Amino acid sequence: MSIPRLQVSAVVLGISTEQGALTPPSNPRKVGWWSGGAQPGARLGSAVITGHTVHTGGGAFDDLEQLQPGDTIGVRTSNGQLSYRVTAVTTYRKQALAKNAPRIFDQTVPGRLVLITCEDWNGKTYLSNAVVIAQRVA
Repeated sequence: MSIPRLQVSAVVLGISTEQGALTPPSNPRKVGWWSGGAQPGARLGSAVITGHTVHTGGGAFDDLEQLQPGDTIGVRTSNGQLSYRVTAVTTYRKQALAKNAPRIFDQTVPGRLVLITCEDWNGKTYLSNAVVIAQRVA
């Protein structure tokens, strides 16, 4: 996957939920696609990709919250390169993310890409999550 505005190029690995939570790959430079959701490029559903933020730097999604509507995201699949355009960037407190999870992870919406990472490091833990929604560009 590539995010030109953030100068990110990351390998995408398939991941599943662990006790109801998505855990990105341990290597902070790689990101994880939730295999329980839609595949990137699907006509229906949310293709969810999550990655680490590292408060000291080095995580693929360190600056995800800096994306803006109109920015582009590329995802390479076995069917070729897919292009997406950011439509929304939202930071949710952890409890608010849980309340909005049915909408964020919705598999009945027209096909889209959802990127998620941690945000708001307080010195001990992350208090929020940055969520980016992007629509496929034909």
